[in-house]
Amino acid sequence: MLQLDGIDWHAPWLVPLRAVGQAVQQRVLVGCLVADALNSVGACPVGFVRQAELPPGQAYEQYIFDTGRVPTRENLHDFFNGLVWLQFPHTKRRLNQLQAQAIAADGVQAMRGPLRDALTVFDENGAVLSAPPALWAALRARDWQALFVDLRPLWREAWLVLFGHALLEKLVSPRKPTVAHVYQAPVAINSIASLDAWLAQAVQPGPWAAKPFTPLPVLGVPGWWPANEVPGFYGDAQVFRPPRAAR
Repeated sequence: MLQLDGIDWHAPWLVPLRAVGQAVQQRVLVGCLVADALNSVGACPVGFVRQAELPPGQAYEQYIFDTGRVPTRENLHDFFNGLVWLQFPHTKRRLNQLQAQAIAADGVQAMRGPLRDALTVFDENGAVLSAPPALWAALRARDWQALFVDLRPLWREAWLVLFGHALLEKLVSPRKPTVAHVYQAPVAINSIASLDAWLAQAVQPGPWAAKPFTPLPVLGVPGWWPANEVPGFYGDAQVFRPPRAAR
């Protein structure tokens, strides 16, 4: 069900999508289909069509690659997928290209191979973090005290951008356990356009098949959720889990 009136465009994770997202939202609220609303704003290397355009039995990724059209349903999941296409066109094209190549090589199987699985994980739940080395070291070590408390001032030098459309959908109703699969970006990147260009080049089959992502509970990010200012917020081991060796 499409419930666009529940989106808080002032949420920190929606800042990069706010302008285009609100434009699409307004068109849908006055009666446009999601696909038509997405087609009406900005330039994109693909077009958006109704879900019924996807032929029965054809792989979704293959259809996009073959036709340059993205089947789109009337729900939040596909609404956010369209927004990510508009914001990250080069990266989304790259992910789709690699998905299509893997399908051409291996067919559509019951289980995705390592590369297709990694691409899907990032497409659905990924994020990109540009941050000082000390933050990345603490994140990889899952040293939550260091990451979010001791090094808290360093987050002013960090930039976290959400990419996964399922992740964005989940955060319409924020819950503390929400975790992103984060990929490291260079600290020099400071715009969505440069991030898109860099990320599209960074997605390479060999390294990505190994899932080079790090789990990050996004509502722990300073400034992203008022509750994380409360003492004890990061003591919840069900969310801020210690490294396996320490369990």
